[in-house]
Amino acid sequence: MNKFNDMYTPHLSEFPEFSLERLLVTCFGHTPSARLRTCILIDLPDLSLMVEHRFLGENGFAVQKCAHDVFLKLLREGVSEKMGYSSNDFFAFKTTGGSNLDPEDELIDCDGNSLTFTEDVCPKYDLILAITDFSLTAPLTAMAKEYGFRGATLHGVNDVILKSGLSVDYEMVSRQAELFRSVLDKADAFELDFESLGSEFTLRIECDAQNAQKSHGLCPPGKPDVANLPAGEVYFVPKGASGSFPFRFPDGTLACMKVSDGAIVEASLLHGEEELVRERNLQLKQDPATGIIGELGFGTQLLPFSGKDIQDEKILATCHVATGRSDHLGGSLTPDLFNSRENASHDDILYAPTKTPEIIVSQVRMHKNGEVFPILENFEPTPFLLERLEPEYPVERFASGVS
Repeated sequence: MNKFNDMYTPHLSEFPEFSLERLLVTCFGHTPSARLRTCILIDLPDLSLMVEHRFLGENGFAVQKCAHDVFLKLLREGVSEKMGYSSNDFFAFKTTGGSNLDPEDELIDCDGNSLTFTEDVCPKYDLILAITDFSLTAPLTAMAKEYGFRGATLHGVNDVILKSGLSVDYEMVSRQAELFRSVLDKADAFELDFESLGSEFTLRIECDAQNAQKSHGLCPPGKPDVANLPAGEVYFVPKGASGSFPFRFPDGTLACMKVSDGAIVEASLLHGEEELVRERNLQLKQDPATGIIGELGFGTQLLPFSGKDIQDEKILATCHVATGRSDHLGGSLTPDLFNSRENASHDDILYAPTKTPEIIVSQVRMHKNGEVFPILENFEPTPFLLERLEPEYPVERFASGVS
């Protein structure tokens, strides 16, 4: 483990006890007179498992059980009444099988009644929480814009996330994200240097002095929006990309992704299973939109690693790129531009010591106003970045890193 994570990663004991009421008040505001209609959504591979909550008696389904045993239970034991919510309903839809894929329209309740997103959920609820295996952020954001509700996606939630990323003060998270955003705002480009298996790679992301955006967890009344929780990142929708970068498949296979004109155009094997690389190249040929670089993101929070990207990509000194749809981030790549509905996903590629131990991000450089500023080195923030983050971060954690 590198010095940054040894010295600066907080322990679970440093966080307050999880409070759903505090999380909801901070992220969505407290308007008891509004009587918000609220529901929780989960994903299941077989909707019959939702009838009488049969999934609770099955092996697995840890995320869905957390949605029921923690979130729904707390709402029904008094949080809903304190918050002024007029309902706390619980529905399931069929697992999409991919990150940010559009779900089927059908949902089901515990009595076996069939409902739809378009007629029974989106138009009738004010606050929708999606606690799922696969991210629903992109499709739920599109639905929120169309129907006017607010919500949050909490895919992959586990015990570590409950006790850290969902227990933090999101007013502070928002301030930190804004400070980080202001440092990177209007960057012309970023260059990411990688080392893996003795080889070096560089990926250049063009930003064209665009406004940096932030995911900060606050979703106040008055504007339809969906928060991705845990939050805490600064991101860009690339205007172009070129070069190459190493990619780790779930089984540990490593490949080099060649990038040209803003998209991955070819994968080549570095180590592991050749078949995975062949399959990726076939997908790139059949549906080139799957290779488009749709996001560059930087974590802004001090959190422990959870083993789930939803939190780990929000940790300071990690970075991620993503391929696929970008409409939920303000980009123009929508599901209809893919050749197959099953390919219209948004897939984050996270670089972190615990997620990609064979890959080192040796340096990330920001090009801005004709100058070049290193911001990350070997999964640590540089003195340049730390000096500018100091007002909103616990300075004592970084004392040895600031010149």
